[in-house]
Amino acid sequence: MDLYRQLRLVRRHWWIVLLTVMVALGVTALVTVRAQPRYVASVTFFVTTPSQGVTDAYQGGLFLQQRVKSYAELLTSDRLAQSVVAEAPVGLTAEEVQRRVSTSTETGTVLLRASVTDTDQNRALKVTELLSAKFVELVQKVETTSDGKAGPIRIEVVSGPRVTPTPVSPQPVRNFAVGTLLGLLAGVGLAILRGVADVRLRDAAGLQRTTGSPLLGEIPFESTAKSEPLIVGEAANSARAEAVRKLRTNLRFVDVHEPARVIAVTSALQGEGKTTLSCNLAIALAEAGWRVLLVDADLRRPKVADYLGLDAGIGLTDVLVGDVQVGDVVQRWGDKSLLVLPSGSAPPNPSELLGSKAMADLLLALRESADIVIIDTAPLLAVTDGVVVAVQADGALLVSQQGRTSRSQVAQAARALNSVSVRLLGCVLNMAKVAKAEAYQYEAYRVVAAAATPDVPAGAAPSARHAERIDDVVSDRTQELTRLSR
Repeated sequence: MDLYRQLRLVRRHWWIVLLTVMVALGVTALVTVRAQPRYVASVTFFVTTPSQGVTDAYQGGLFLQQRVKSYAELLTSDRLAQSVVAEAPVGLTAEEVQRRVSTSTETGTVLLRASVTDTDQNRALKVTELLSAKFVELVQKVETTSDGKAGPIRIEVVSGPRVTPTPVSPQPVRNFAVGTLLGLLAGVGLAILRGVADVRLRDAAGLQRTTGSPLLGEIPFESTAKSEPLIVGEAANSARAEAVRKLRTNLRFVDVHEPARVIAVTSALQGEGKTTLSCNLAIALAEAGWRVLLVDADLRRPKVADYLGLDAGIGLTDVLVGDVQVGDVVQRWGDKSLLVLPSGSAPPNPSELLGSKAMADLLLALRESADIVIIDTAPLLAVTDGVVVAVQADGALLVSQQGRTSRSQVAQAARALNSVSVRLLGCVLNMAKVAKAEAYQYEAYRVVAAAATPDVPAGAAPSARHAERIDDVVSDRTQELTRLSR
C-alpha cells in the first residue's frame, strides 16, 4: 500500500484518529491527576587520591574513574541501605531505600551523583543526608588495608544534599504531549487498519479496479433524491442531474466504432439505485434529442412505472406471451422523445420469459425503432434475469452504491457478466460522496433559471406548435413499433 492510499484512509477515517487522541488525553489526565507528586534529593561526591607529578596524576585519574563505577554500585548496596535505616528511623525498610536510590556518573570525570526519589519531600532530604554520611564511612572501611592503614581513596561531598522545591513528577505538559503523540500514532494505525479491513467500495478507483472496466459516471449523494428521484423540475439543475448528463456523454463516446444502442442497466445487489439511474439516464438522453425507449425488464420487482407515474398493468410480459402488440402498451412520458415499456403482469417464470425467442425478436424490433434502448434489469447476484437480458443487449452498465456493496460482491457481478461474454461498457458509482471543492465549483457555475416574463409565464406549457410536433414524433414512433411487432 502506497503512502497516498494510506493518507486517504486516514482522511476517510479521521474520526478514529480524533477519538483515539481524545481517549489518550483522557487517560493521561486521569493518570496525571491520580499520580502522587515525587521529589528528588541529590548529593554529588568527588573521588580523589593523593598524587605527585603529572604522570602520577594521570595514572591516578584513570584509577579513580574505574573506582567510581564500583562506588556507584556501592551506593545501592544492601549494606549501605541497612546502615541508613539503622542510623535513624525514616519510615522505610532497607529494600525501600534501595529502590529509591539512583546513581549517575559523568564519563571522564571522578564525580559521582546519588539521587533519592520519594513522595515525601522532607524524607527524601533526610535519606539523602544519611546516605551521604554513611557512604563516606563505608568507603573508608572498604578501602582500609589489613594492617589498619587508611586507603588511598578520599570521598568528599561537593554538592548538596539538596531537594527540589517542586515535584519532578508528574509533569502535565510532558505527559499530555506524550499522550497526544501516542494517541495520534495509535489513531493513524487504527484508521489504516480499519481501511484495509473494510471490504466495501469506498471510491471510484476501487470500483474501477474491481470491475476492470472504465468509470463512466459518479453520481453524488443528495438527501432530496429519495423524495425527488427524477432529474426534472428543480432537480434538473442539481449536481446529481449534471452527473447524469456527464454519464450520458461518456456512454455515447465509450466506443465510437461500435456504439451501444441497447444498454442493460444492472447492479450486484438490490437497492443500489439502478432503476433510478435507468430512468434519469433515459430522461437525459431524451433531453439531448435522442429517441429513447425505456424498458422495465425487472419482472420480479418492477419500479420504473412507479417512478415515472405510468400504468404498469400491461407491458413487457404481455407482449412476450403474445397477448398484446408492443405499440399498444408503449407509453409516452412527458414532453420529451421518451417512450416507456412497463413490466406488465408478474409472470411465474421470469428468467425463461426473458430468455425466450420472443424477447430476442422484440429487442431486434426495438433496436430499429429507437436510437437508444435502456433496459432496467434485476440484480445480478439475486437472480439470473439480469444476465439473461444483458446477453441480448449491446452492452451492460454496472451500478454500485458507495459504502454499501463490497468489493467481492462487485467482482462476483462482473464475473457473472464476463462468464457469458457480456460487453461491460463501464461502471457507475452511485450515491458517491463528492468533495466540497467539486460541489462548490458546480454551484458557482450552475445555470440559474431566468425570471419569468409577462409574455411567457413561468411553468407554462410548451407552445401549441411545439406540442403538436412532439405528438407527431411520438405518433410516428408508436406506429413504427406496432408495425415492427407484427
